[in-house]
Amino acid sequence: MNTTLKHWKEAATLILAASHKLGADSLSARTPLTAAPGSPLYGSNGRSHMTRKSCFDYDVLLLKRSSTSAFMPNAYVFPGGMVHSSDFSSEWLDIFKSFSNSPNFGLRSVTQPVETRPPLFATDRLKLGSPIPGEVAFRICALRETFEESGVLLCVSKVEEKRLLQSLDGRCTTDGEGPLHYKANDLCSRELNRWRDLVNLNPSNFIKMCRELEVLPNIWALHEWSNWLTPAGRYGVKRFDTAFFICCLQEIPHALQDEKEIVCLEWSTPSDVLQSYRAQELWIAPPQVYELSRMCHVPRLDDLHSFSRQRATEGCEQLLPVVSLKDEHYTALLPGDGCYPLTTSGEAGVGTSTDSQLENPQEEDSALHRIVTVDPYTITLQITITPKYNHLLPVLAPTSQYDSKSRL
Repeated sequence: MNTTLKHWKEAATLILAASHKLGADSLSARTPLTAAPGSPLYGSNGRSHMTRKSCFDYDVLLLKRSSTSAFMPNAYVFPGGMVHSSDFSSEWLDIFKSFSNSPNFGLRSVTQPVETRPPLFATDRLKLGSPIPGEVAFRICALRETFEESGVLLCVSKVEEKRLLQSLDGRCTTDGEGPLHYKANDLCSRELNRWRDLVNLNPSNFIKMCRELEVLPNIWALHEWSNWLTPAGRYGVKRFDTAFFICCLQEIPHALQDEKEIVCLEWSTPSDVLQSYRAQELWIAPPQVYELSRMCHVPRLDDLHSFSRQRATEGCEQLLPVVSLKDEHYTALLPGDGCYPLTTSGEAGVGTSTDSQLENPQEEDSALHRIVTVDPYTITLQITITPKYNHLLPVLAPTSQYDSKSRL
């Protein structure tokens, strides 16, 4: 972890998408986000008997933060959290020793030039005293936090470890053309609950758990998706530099909120989440609106897996919103917008702008990449740019078709 940062804490989050096919502990329908937690409609893992019509064949996991949370109370978020020093511990070298001869423990290489990589990934961790690359440590963080908050553990057994090694020996990607999706753990719930309590008490116990259960965190199932930084003055004094990963699962795993930081969990389609947000049935922050709107281009899980796996090797852009209050509306400028500041060096004032930077946004040749917030439940995405690194542009309404060969 980087303790030299002045304005941000490093973090990681996981967009977990799962097929409507349900695991043994799950109910047989998707969750409507209008139902109240604890009502008869709810199952033990936050799913219900009510459905909404949708062209999506997968759901996304969202967790509701407690009203007492210091950061974004009551918000629905993807699982994730702040990096812990143990995520960069040299003890992981022993856990991943079978992959010691492979760069980044067998993760695929990113083609993005290092000078344009987000500092989160480009920072030389050896100079900070850790032998664990950022690409590995942030995936470990995302997997650990997902386990802590939802009880979902994505791991690799010894048998699967051998298959991964054989793939590397054959010069194939570890997450390449084999089985399409990944499964969550098959360990008994009692054992998982015990370890979950221990990891919640001390994140370092995540290493101990992997060693004693003889499993590896499934870092190969996570694909780099995006990088968001908290703007100044919008969500309190805490600011995070967060790596977003995405993972596709064969079936919805059993999940359970921790009743502490997380008070409710939901499995629902991206379009249903956005519909519930606009209906003021739940609140999600602008980055979640942006990312869920991106996913509305891809209603089929097979396509989402294929796209995210292939696109991840391109890298990603650092997204630091620069916020201005104008006519009671918050406008968050994003990189590529014609009014975006040319310099964002991390100084205390970065992340805010003046009204003069928003002049003449409707000129024909003006590049737009901004989020306009009228109120907490009314967000307009204004975008005319071409996304970098072969990524998707967000949309507010879901599309019915997706061309896997195109990059919108």
